[in-house]
Amino acid sequence: MLKPEEKIKRHRDLNWLSFNERVLQEAQDKTTPLYERLKFLAIFSMNLDEYFRVRVSQLRQMKRVEKSIRKKLALKPNKTVKEILKEVREQQEKFGMIYREEIIPELETAGIHLVHREDYNAHQEEFAHRYFKKIRKCINATTTSAFGGEELFLENNSLYFMVCFGDKSEFGIVNIPTDECERFITFSSETEEYKISFLDDIVKVNVPKLFPDKEITGIYEIKLSRDAELYIDDEVDGLLAEKIYESLEQRTDGQPTRLLYDSHMPEEDQKILRKRLKLGKIDMMPGGRYHNFSDYFSFPDPTNNPALHFEEWPTVKHSVLETAENYFEVIAKKDQSVHFPYMSFEYVERFIQQAAHDPQVKEIKISIYRIADESVVTSALLSALKNGKKLTVFIEAKARFDEKNNIDWGRKFEEEGAKVIYSYPKIKVHSKILLVSREENGELKDYAYIGTGNFNSKTSKIYCDHAIFTAHEKLTSELSRVFLVLEGELIIPRAKHLLISPFSTRKSFADMINREIQNKKLGKKAEIKAKMNSLEDKEIIDLLYDASEAGVDIRLLVRGFTCLVAGVENLSSNIYMTSIIDRFLEHGRIYIFENDGKEELFFGSADWMTRNLDRRIEVIAPIYDEDIAKEFKDILEIQFNDNVKARIQDPTEKNNFVAAKPGEKEIRSQYQIYKYLKEKHAS
Repeated sequence: MLKPEEKIKRHRDLNWLSFNERVLQEAQDKTTPLYERLKFLAIFSMNLDEYFRVRVSQLRQMKRVEKSIRKKLALKPNKTVKEILKEVREQQEKFGMIYREEIIPELETAGIHLVHREDYNAHQEEFAHRYFKKIRKCINATTTSAFGGEELFLENNSLYFMVCFGDKSEFGIVNIPTDECERFITFSSETEEYKISFLDDIVKVNVPKLFPDKEITGIYEIKLSRDAELYIDDEVDGLLAEKIYESLEQRTDGQPTRLLYDSHMPEEDQKILRKRLKLGKIDMMPGGRYHNFSDYFSFPDPTNNPALHFEEWPTVKHSVLETAENYFEVIAKKDQSVHFPYMSFEYVERFIQQAAHDPQVKEIKISIYRIADESVVTSALLSALKNGKKLTVFIEAKARFDEKNNIDWGRKFEEEGAKVIYSYPKIKVHSKILLVSREENGELKDYAYIGTGNFNSKTSKIYCDHAIFTAHEKLTSELSRVFLVLEGELIIPRAKHLLISPFSTRKSFADMINREIQNKKLGKKAEIKAKMNSLEDKEIIDLLYDASEAGVDIRLLVRGFTCLVAGVENLSSNIYMTSIIDRFLEHGRIYIFENDGKEELFFGSADWMTRNLDRRIEVIAPIYDEDIAKEFKDILEIQFNDNVKARIQDPTEKNNFVAAKPGEKEIRSQYQIYKYLKEKHAS
């Protein structure tokens, strides 16, 4: 058996690019409706922006670590960043090819034409000048020295034009106000052909008006991405939530990580811009004439043609919860499961609403990772307070990019009388849990909701997640201890059933993997099946390698990046791993251990990542209801058999699609799961 240091591990940041390549594959898939392909381009772009703001930024920070320490820890940030940039450039070229050679021609076939500034006719030119007058107050135009002077500052991910003059001693900067205005403007048309322009081009036409005394030699779009991490020193006597709230301005002031610029910009002007922004050559990334493709989420469809979009699916009506007047009665009799987005998030909202208005309910406790701006959930929780319920809300103050909204809501709950608890220093609360205490027959009975996704109705429509409602006393009593930990009334939650990070999850998973290894050696049944978002933890990966070498069959489904390499002879030949990217974002986590025929099934909020095992409060729950356990296993098996949207994860990293065998029926798992749930809940 190989020593841990001899076992192959992929670099997480390099393998993440392989995940984003899968998103790009969906944009290239001509069987996907046109506007959905546009959305995949938008997702790719959005993913890449966050990647540079967070992961590349972290690599850059490593460069500040003393060289001797970097060498000891085998950190090679410079080498990694160079590999990243090489791969990103290749992906950007592919992105541009898909957009120019496939998407644009297909839009034109559908009667939708993107009109660029140089192609404006007289009517469109006049329209652009009129529109510019409306938005003039949103536009700032400044002239700055090419060789120094006051600091040149560009806001994170905002769009600008660099305006080059005949006099090279200075240049202009003009913002493109996409925060205040629509990115895409539809020209009026008397025909069935629709003409759409970028806001960028409407501003560009009018740039000469902003610099009337200058000789303009070039106008080039630019965008700067900045470090998105909040570097906050945790003080013993300070509220972490307050410190984060006060530090949110760092979002715009953070260290630059990438300047995306129009590749047609002359080298001389690139050099001027780079020096004025105090960037290195490695920070410069050539791109197309337009940036921020994430705006294509809102690209208009003036044709209203349903063929250009995914067919809408009516949500599956839950056979019990759909008609239940009292959720507490039906959950007391039997656990109930829900699966999003196939089912409606309204089942969760109704449960909280019933708890808010039920006179027998005395207390509600909930852990919230990402809060929607306004929602049925927040309204129901406020109603619970008005109705005299005791409410405890745990707010994750460090949910990336949602810090301000989360803390704002925490303050609202506090003002209405809730007990609000914020993040602990150095640890996040990632659990998706809810506990309701109800007085029945003179005693308090607990009801719980445990899920893999956030309490957010918007994301529930695009994220594939699983959840259960349960009154199982072994689970609810242990969940109650988790909340006592969050409230600071308990240090370690004693648990025999739930896996709770950072207390017992790592050891429990390690013990179960080792048990499968021992069972295999003893000739007993041994198998591991798991579905998650990302796989990175070194200890877990080494144990999976050990299990593979011992002959344990391991089947993995990992949506995002993975540091484990499957299918390597004498290391991971018994591990088969796939990834699924389709119309919804896979987000659930399910773990199954054969245990010599006494199968154990778990699900919850934690991936096999070090942060989920050691630095976050996570809850992984066993499924004791036999019907629900079968349902989860059936869903997982459907995904394991996907031969339409599944990609093989092997040493080649080519993202090859799983191919249907001769005579084998095509299985597109998300479509098949929808059909499965419809049939199951129709009976």
